[in-house]
Amino acid sequence: MNAFVAELVSGAVGVARPRIEGPAKVTGAARYAADEPMPDLAFGAIVMSAVSRGRVRDLDVPAVLGMPGVIGVVDHRNAPRLSPLAGTFFGPDGGLLMLQDGVVPYAGCPVALVVARTPEQAKAAADALPVTYDEQPHDTHFSAGHPAARPASTVFGEDANVGDVEAELARSAVVVDEWYRTPEEHCGAMELHSATAWWDGERLQAVDCNQGPFIVATGLATLFSLEPERVRVRAEHVGGGFGSKGLCGPQLVLAVMGATLFGRPVRVTMSRHQVFLMTPPRPATEQRVRIGAGADGSLRAIDHEAAFEVSPLASYVENCVEPTKTLYAAAAIRTRLTAVPLDILPPFSVRGPGLTPGSFALESAMDEVAERLGLDPLELRLRNEPAAGPVSGLPFSRRDLVACLREGARRFGWADRDHRPRTRREGRLLAGTGLAATAFSTGALPSSASITAEADGSFTVAVGASDIGTGARTALIAVAADALRVGTDRIRMRIADSDFGPAWAAGGSRGTASWSWAITDAAAKLRERLGDPERPVTVTADTTRVLGGLPPRERHAYSAIFAQVTADPATGEVRVRRLLGMFAVGRVVNPLLARSQAVGGMIMGLSMALHEEGVRDRASGRQVNADFAGYHIAAHADVPDVEADFVPDYEPDDPSGIKGVGEIGTVGTAAAIANAVWHATGVRQRTLPIRVDRVLEDDPR
Repeated sequence: MNAFVAELVSGAVGVARPRIEGPAKVTGAARYAADEPMPDLAFGAIVMSAVSRGRVRDLDVPAVLGMPGVIGVVDHRNAPRLSPLAGTFFGPDGGLLMLQDGVVPYAGCPVALVVARTPEQAKAAADALPVTYDEQPHDTHFSAGHPAARPASTVFGEDANVGDVEAELARSAVVVDEWYRTPEEHCGAMELHSATAWWDGERLQAVDCNQGPFIVATGLATLFSLEPERVRVRAEHVGGGFGSKGLCGPQLVLAVMGATLFGRPVRVTMSRHQVFLMTPPRPATEQRVRIGAGADGSLRAIDHEAAFEVSPLASYVENCVEPTKTLYAAAAIRTRLTAVPLDILPPFSVRGPGLTPGSFALESAMDEVAERLGLDPLELRLRNEPAAGPVSGLPFSRRDLVACLREGARRFGWADRDHRPRTRREGRLLAGTGLAATAFSTGALPSSASITAEADGSFTVAVGASDIGTGARTALIAVAADALRVGTDRIRMRIADSDFGPAWAAGGSRGTASWSWAITDAAAKLRERLGDPERPVTVTADTTRVLGGLPPRERHAYSAIFAQVTADPATGEVRVRRLLGMFAVGRVVNPLLARSQAVGGMIMGLSMALHEEGVRDRASGRQVNADFAGYHIAAHADVPDVEADFVPDYEPDDPSGIKGVGEIGTVGTAAAIANAVWHATGVRQRTLPIRVDRVLEDDPR
C-alpha cells in the first residue's frame, strides 16, 4: 500500500456522508442557473432553423417588434462578431459561430434570438417570427461505407497496429467477424440548459449551467475576443450534464449576444425540444470486430474498425477502439477510426464517450468467441488477461479487472449458469444471464486550488470544480479535511466560479482526481505555514508541473457487469431482472456517492441497451423524436434490482489514490444486457437498442 494511507488522520475519506447541499435542493433553496434573481432582467427565446441545410433568405423582424414586451431581435445581420478560433479539446468548433452569416448547416440551428420582458412574450414572438429559406440538398444518412468517410483525427493517438492480424486470423481455430451498430443518443439531463449574461462595467458576467466554469469562461473569452480576466462564469448548482454541458452552450452564447446588444441582463432557457436539437448527442456508430482465437481460448488477433458520424463544422473523435487497446492480450491488435461528415449538429462527449459503444461491440464479439468455442465467457476473459498494455507495452499503474470479474461472478452466482442458450424458461418467458468487462482511462489533469486558514480556526477552500449532481462538494470537503488533518466541520468549500482559477471540468472521470490533487498540494503548503501568528493565511497550488513529471503508465478504472434478463418471444419485450456491477475505481472518497454514481451509470447503460435511439427522417433530415414522448429512456419499472460495489483499489501515482467513478458504470452495461438476451433467446442482437421488433419471433413456440 502506498504512502498516502499512512497519512489519514481525520478519517473523512472513505466515510459515507449525504450531500451537504441535499437539504437546500429538496427544499428548493438551491438556485440553479434559471433561478438566479436579477434586476432589469430580459428573456431570450431561440428561433431554430426549419430546414436541414441552406441559407436564411429573410427574417421579417418588423413583424414582431410591435408585439407585447418585445425589446429586439438578434440575427446574423446585427449579432456581435465571433472568433473562429474558439473551440474545444478537439480544436476550433464552427458550431459555436452562431448568427454569423445566415448559413443553415443543420436542422434546429439558431437563426435568431427574440428578447422580451417576459419568457412568455419572448416565446410568442419567436413563434411568430416569419423566416424564409433557400433550401439546399442535405445528407444526414450515416453508414460506414459513406463516400465522404475519412480517417478520424488522431488526437487520442495513432491507430493500433501490433503484429500481423491477417496471419493470426488465418491461424485461428475460431474467427468472429461481425458488425455492431449503435444509434445517435442524447444526454437529456433533468435541468434544461439556461444562462444569464450581463455586463458589469467592462466585465462580462454569466450564471450558466455547465460542467466547468473556468474552461467555459476561457472559451467565451476567445469567442467574443475578450481578455480572459474580463470574463467571469459561475455554475453553482447544475442539474445533470452527462457531457452536454461541457461546452459553451447555445444558451450562453446567445445570452451574451442579447446582453451586449440591449445593454441589460438577458436570460436564455432552452425548451426540452431545443435541448434535443441544439445540444450535442453521442454520434451513431458502425463497428466491425474480427477476433481470432485458438482452440484453448487464447486470443490471436483483434481487429476493430469503428465509423462514427461527425459534422463538417468541428472535429470530434468517438474513440470506440480504446477498450480494444487495453483489455485483452493478443498476438496481433489493429484498430481503425473513421469519421463520416454529415449535415448534423456537431456531436460531442456523452457519458462514457467512445468506450460505451466500443465496449458494446468488443464485449459482444468476445461472447461470440466464447459461444463458438463452447467456453464459459468469464473464463475466456480470465485466460486473456495482459501483463502490460497490449498495444502501448506500458506497465499498468494498478489493474484490478480480475478481482472485479471473480467477485462479481461469486455474488451473481455465475458458477451455476448453464452456458447453453435458450435452456431456461419462466413460464412463457425465456431467461438468460450475461456479463461484460471493461476499462475506462483515468488520471488527473492540471488544476489549481486555494486554501485560506481563517482566524476562527476554519479553512476556506476555493477550487473551480463543478458539482453536476454527483456530490462533488461533499467529496472535496472530505479530501480537504483529510489533507488538513481536521474535521469536516472546519471546512468551508467554495466551487463553480471561474475566478477561482484554472480547473478541469466535471468530465472524463477526471474531475475529483484533478481537484483533489490540487487541494492536497495546497493543504501540504498550508500546513507548513500554520505556525504563522497572523490569520487569515492563504496558499495556492497548481498541479501542472507535478502532473507533467508522472511516469508513463496505463491508468484505468475497471468494471465487471453481470445482467439477468427475461425475453417474451411472443411480444418481443425484454426485461432486466437484475444488474450487478463490481468496480475498481481507486480509493473511494464517499461510498454513498460513489455507489449512486455507479448505479446511475448502469441504469443509463440499461437505457442505452433497450430504449434510447435518436431517429431522423431521411427526407427532411430532422430528428423526429426530439422529446421524452418519442425518445424513450429507462423508468423506475425498468430497474428492479441494481447492485454496485467496489473491490479494494487505489491509484499509486495519485496522492489521494483516486481514479474516477463517473463514466465506468455506463460503459459495459449494454454489452452485458445484450449478451444476456442472446443467452435467453439464442439470437444475437448486434444493433442497439434491443427493440421489441428485433426480439419478436414469428413462432414463439
